[in-house]
Amino acid sequence: MQLDKFSDFALRILIALAAHAPDRLATSTIAQMYGISENHLSKIATQLAKNGFVVSERGRGGGLKLALPPSEIFIGEVLRALKKDEPVAECFGSNNSCKILPACGLRGPLQAAQEAFFATLDKTSLLTATGSKERLKVLLEL
Repeated sequence: MQLDKFSDFALRILIALAAHAPDRLATSTIAQMYGISENHLSKIATQLAKNGFVVSERGRGGGLKLALPPSEIFIGEVLRALKKDEPVAECFGSNNSCKILPACGLRGPLQAAQEAFFATLDKTSLLTATGSKERLKVLLEL
């Protein structure tokens, strides 16, 4: 499986917030840290807030912060929340018009592979993903 940019950037936001916790970070600051479009990150941050992974506050002193401790945020849960409507293959979606679906033997293995992918990430917390918090802070300095 491959993460799309949306999911990749979402994980980067969470890692930056975990590295700087309990401080708040502006989306613009995170965008500068990674050299990513602020507009794109704002959309992702909105989705992370909607799914309860971050808290977003507007105005002076506002910004993003984690909604839960990093030890309680699991990467599999984050990715499932962000990708819930995107099937791994067409035959898992609502538009399963694949001509060979009735005879195809790939559906089961693809589903098992997707579940194995998520099962591994379900055991990986944001705390684990941040590794060395101090080293990350240095790498993410502006």
